[in-house]
Amino acid sequence: MGKISNSPGHHSGCGCCGGGHGAGLLRRDFLAEAGIAALGGAVLTAMAPRPPAAAGTAMPKREDRPLRMQPVLLYSVPKRKEGTSWRQWGGLQTEADAGAEKARIEAELKTVRQRADFALELLPVKAVTDAAQAAAIAAEPHDGMIVYAAGCGEPVLRAATPPEKWNIIFCRHRTGPAYVWYEIVHPRYLRKMVDEYGQPGMGVDDVVVDELDDIVWRLRALHGLKNTLGKKIVTIGGAGGWGTGGKTAPQRAQELWKLQYVDVPYPQLTERMQKAFADTTLVARCREEAGRYLKRGITHVDTKREYIDRAFVLADVFRQIMEEAGTDAITVLHCMGTIMGISQTTACLPLSLLNDEGYMAFCESDFVVIPSGILLKGISGKPVFLNDPTYPHHGVVTLAHCTAPRRMDGQSRERARLLTHFESDYGAAPKVEMRLGQTVTNIVPDFASAKWVGFEGKIVGNPFLDICRSQIDVEIKGDWRRLLEEMKGFHWMMSYGNYLRETGYALGKVGVDWLDVSGAS
Repeated sequence: MGKISNSPGHHSGCGCCGGGHGAGLLRRDFLAEAGIAALGGAVLTAMAPRPPAAAGTAMPKREDRPLRMQPVLLYSVPKRKEGTSWRQWGGLQTEADAGAEKARIEAELKTVRQRADFALELLPVKAVTDAAQAAAIAAEPHDGMIVYAAGCGEPVLRAATPPEKWNIIFCRHRTGPAYVWYEIVHPRYLRKMVDEYGQPGMGVDDVVVDELDDIVWRLRALHGLKNTLGKKIVTIGGAGGWGTGGKTAPQRAQELWKLQYVDVPYPQLTERMQKAFADTTLVARCREEAGRYLKRGITHVDTKREYIDRAFVLADVFRQIMEEAGTDAITVLHCMGTIMGISQTTACLPLSLLNDEGYMAFCESDFVVIPSGILLKGISGKPVFLNDPTYPHHGVVTLAHCTAPRRMDGQSRERARLLTHFESDYGAAPKVEMRLGQTVTNIVPDFASAKWVGFEGKIVGNPFLDICRSQIDVEIKGDWRRLLEEMKGFHWMMSYGNYLRETGYALGKVGVDWLDVSGAS
């Protein structure tokens, strides 16, 4: 990988976000030390930018690869033998039984499709009676198998669940007819008749009994994982990582999550911004868009109008860059310094706007936490809030940053004020008044991507402290002292809703340990 070009205008600073005056390397300055350039020098090609979301509409989905799963029914038809055991446990004993069960599965999968709030393709159910059939179907082009394990021996089940695919085993108990693997999936398949687990790629969380919703949330997790692995992301100024521990984060994100970086050096962005500001038609259109935005639930403006108008120009340039790169994700290094001089505003409002339009737009280029944002967005289908955490105490923690989305539920805009970015007292940044009482997912990644922590929270306040503009007090559900003890890394990621199960399940597929201090099962 090449090195990042030295970018003019960056300065060290003080305070939690590294702006203002003072000596020493603090938050965003660590990012500068850790910056790593793009993979392979991607070439950008000219394409027309996609328009922003219309007022009052649901947040559009930009890039969304559907999860493609193959359901299969494993069964066997026994033949009576006098004086010996001749059949397995289970309610499927004839071809007629298997036909009826296949039809029932197809009907249940219609319900799964209806409950799936993500892009899902379920292929027609196939029936399997031997290992050769299972292996052939498993090798077909799909992401994995949903195996209805009614019958057959362990070699057939093993052939139907190759470790290179994402597989789910379904067994019946109360919903009947009983499946033989409801009895023996743990000792015979997962443990191979010993005490140690021995089936590659499969664990206890990959087995579902009876409940269709337990299939749905696992598929939701896998959908998010599919849309994270190999994700391409534009890195304005390069890829970085917060702190000493984050210096290797860009490389780790490539290795673990297969992320692809498309670097746009600051000299290139400077040229683009100069052309944009010289385009009177573009500037006029952006000013009109800014005017409409100010009428959509903005309750107070305490910054210069020109900062807001320029923010819309910067957002337009970011859209164009993403379109040319063939992605819907972007992050900005040196967002506390370099970009301000180039754009004559801050990146705070543009990133908020882009998140509301269905893109993934992150400040700070911190690849310690950005993979968690891509994953959580893929799982939840909602914008995510990259934030600075504070010190958990008495069951509460304050989360803050200046780039919060307003469409946190993926639909409606929360009310907001427009202010300057706090540390610089410059530009335009939203103070989003997030929904009180809202349940939220919080992810705490570690520097090494070895063990992430998560917890369910509830928004209990929108304070107005002298810190980053969008601020929420979050009540911690569960063992807040355990959270305090287990905190690693720095930045956190948050979304509306509870997606802790899905996050933990997805992390298990890439070998990252997961601790849910809220104790969700």
